[in-house]
Amino acid sequence: MTTEKDTVVPLSKRKIACKDCSLFQICLPVGISGEELERLEQIIQRRRPVKRGDHLYHGGEPFRSIYAVRSGSIKSYVPTESGSEQVTGFHLPGELLGLDAISPKVYPCSAKALETTSVCEIPYEQFELLSIELPVLHRQLISLMSKEIFEEQSHTVLLGKKSAEERLAAYLFSISSRYHRRGFSASEFYLSMSRNDIGNYLGLAVETVSRMFTRFQAEGLLDVERKHIIIHDLARLKELAGAVPGRCSEHFFCIRNS
Repeated sequence: MTTEKDTVVPLSKRKIACKDCSLFQICLPVGISGEELERLEQIIQRRRPVKRGDHLYHGGEPFRSIYAVRSGSIKSYVPTESGSEQVTGFHLPGELLGLDAISPKVYPCSAKALETTSVCEIPYEQFELLSIELPVLHRQLISLMSKEIFEEQSHTVLLGKKSAEERLAAYLFSISSRYHRRGFSASEFYLSMSRNDIGNYLGLAVETVSRMFTRFQAEGLLDVERKHIIIHDLARLKELAGAVPGRCSEHFFCIRNS
């Protein structure tokens, strides 16, 4: 019998519960009172859905808000000198974006919806004023920023020391773990990002990405039909990714250095 947890639906249909969202660490930090929570909820805004291909913000725009994905998915990228894109990340339900703009006061990357996406918005100036009165909010934000730094460092290691097979395995294992942590199926999901975007993010040619998917399927590791992925051997995928036993999470910093 298929359970709700195992049901596979497009990300645009997946509404993340507040308790499973990264913003939960800001919205409901330990020790916050009901009155304090009400004050925080007053500044959190629900944005109108962002249509596929539309931008949440563009690189170079003044920083105003932090965002959390409620449903759908978003790609962050920076333009290159040749006019193409360098993908810097994919943001799934329950994940934050915009933290990298706090210091420079402008968004260093652009954020584009990969499908119809809804987000929650926290205007940063209002959040900063509130955190003066509620220091626990500021501590939570520092923790989230530290987590993002870890992820960036681990992605650099992934690009510099891993083979094509290991990079794709690590990426798929990361996606699987991120879904599982938020109550979705770890073994069956849709990839809203294109093969080209995946290759761009992993530093691989799109032909290499396609070849690796074909190899994984031939080896019985997974089945892939367009963007629908079914993982048959999660333990083997984890092994190929080079994950550290007992320390793995949804992020690349759990990946073992070669």
